[in-house]
Amino acid sequence: MDDLEKQLSNFHIEKRSALKDKVTYVIDIDVSRPDEKIAILCSNKSIQIYDKCSMGLIREYNDHPGLLSKVKFCHVNSHILYSSCSDGTVKSWDTRVSGTNATQVFRGYNSNVFISLDISSNDFVVCAGTEKVEEDSFLVFWDARYTPEKNTTKDPLGVYAESHNDDITQVRFHPKNPSIVASGSTDGLVNVFDISKDNEDDALNATCNSDSSVSYVGWAGQNYDQVFCLTHDEGFCWWDLAQMDSEEPITLSKTQDIREKFSIASIDYVIGGEYHKNVDALFLVGGSHTGNVSMLTCSNKDIKHLKTLYGGHSSTVRAFYWNVEDDYLLTGGEDAQLLFWKSKAKEPSEKQTSMKMASSVHQRVRVHSSKSYRNK
Repeated sequence: MDDLEKQLSNFHIEKRSALKDKVTYVIDIDVSRPDEKIAILCSNKSIQIYDKCSMGLIREYNDHPGLLSKVKFCHVNSHILYSSCSDGTVKSWDTRVSGTNATQVFRGYNSNVFISLDISSNDFVVCAGTEKVEEDSFLVFWDARYTPEKNTTKDPLGVYAESHNDDITQVRFHPKNPSIVASGSTDGLVNVFDISKDNEDDALNATCNSDSSVSYVGWAGQNYDQVFCLTHDEGFCWWDLAQMDSEEPITLSKTQDIREKFSIASIDYVIGGEYHKNVDALFLVGGSHTGNVSMLTCSNKDIKHLKTLYGGHSSTVRAFYWNVEDDYLLTGGEDAQLLFWKSKAKEPSEKQTSMKMASSVHQRVRVHSSKSYRNK
């Protein structure tokens, strides 16, 4: 942890890339491994691919009639990128190829509006979460394996329809076990499923209640047997699923509003979190509406401020990708900029002013209350 704090103390902006459309901002970021192409999801319904070394734009995909919610690279075949859209489709793209045609199109059912997405660690299964329509919200699953046929459209393998009763804002597969997936919803619940089971009832392993609207879900712990979430009203919850069969409580930490703990650091919101196995620590990334980026570290006793990065963005930061092993951070925000932070780097030219527009990902704040958790 001391080495990490030293790295963060030397973080500066090494590279800066301004989006060509100055009224567009970054909603999501992912990076392919090992070739390290950067994919960003933009508020103008486009996906842009950047070269990490030069931070130059390689290509752009614009074949999205609806609002985009997530981009995600495959784990094994790092050239393939997935995107989820409000038009009821998930699309895959071969980032080695330019043009507007998706490699495959995964169609949902009528009225599906996809607002979350992930792919299993072996790249076999794609899962997307939907907005609630009438009384229904779904987790939709597809076979992600490529079939070189003329018909590149795939129908779902099936759905889970009973475990959430509101918008499913987050889907997150286990980092190592391709059968385990967690989902988060504006109903306040974080559910954990084993999709190798025959039906939804048997698949539901655990349900944890955040008592608020879930905005982010992640995995933590040396064996990735912990799950955590952030909420739309800036709360934080952390559970240890390994404790479910013991007498110990599964809740490791719960904070109703992180902003109240860090008023001096001017944290206005929390973007997401990241567990780093080599230092066995869970980190959160937050920011201010003036563009500052703050790193926090979590324990079951407290949340501590590690470092605030100044002088980069001039407005709200919406997305990040933090690679502790290779010692760099990517951030994107409402000022139409993609920034590359690294230790001992030189400061670039002046930062760009904010160009805000309405977000394509709705921020919902709904407070719920019920039992703190239940086990299956």
